[in-house]
Amino acid sequence: MTKPIVFTKKCPKDAFPKADLFIELAADQRQKVKQRIELDDSKIVHFDLPRGTHIHINDFFQTADAALTAQVKPKAESTITVKSQDPLLLMKAAYHLGNRHVPLEVQAAYLRFAPDYVLEEMLKKIGLELTPETVPFFPEQGAYGGHSHNH
Repeated sequence: MTKPIVFTKKCPKDAFPKADLFIELAADQRQKVKQRIELDDSKIVHFDLPRGTHIHINDFFQTADAALTAQVKPKAESTITVKSQDPLLLMKAAYHLGNRHVPLEVQAAYLRFAPDYVLEEMLKKIGLELTPETVPFFPEQGAYGGHSHNH
């Protein structure tokens, strides 16, 4: 078995290195600075980044010796896309989903969240159009810089 590739540092915004590797990350993976990922080609990579590092799409990361550079790309995920011709109804849906602390992508024309049959039934009952889609998911980070908590 080959050794995992360990990325330990984020490249500065003004650096435009050539990527040796592209790593697709789902929304929840983009929140974790320490994680193990198995790529499609069975390679194992680790992120071992300093606490407080933010991972965004198209960011570049390097190994400690700068021998390898990876670029982060969005991973397609199972989602539910919510639409309505009535903007007020879409706002009500955002309110109800936000009240349940659901990770939510908010756009002018739609809302998007991870599949959850209870939430889907609730939204159907108030007259919203729901479409299952496999697409990159970009939930809002929150008003407090993405800090999450349980209560």
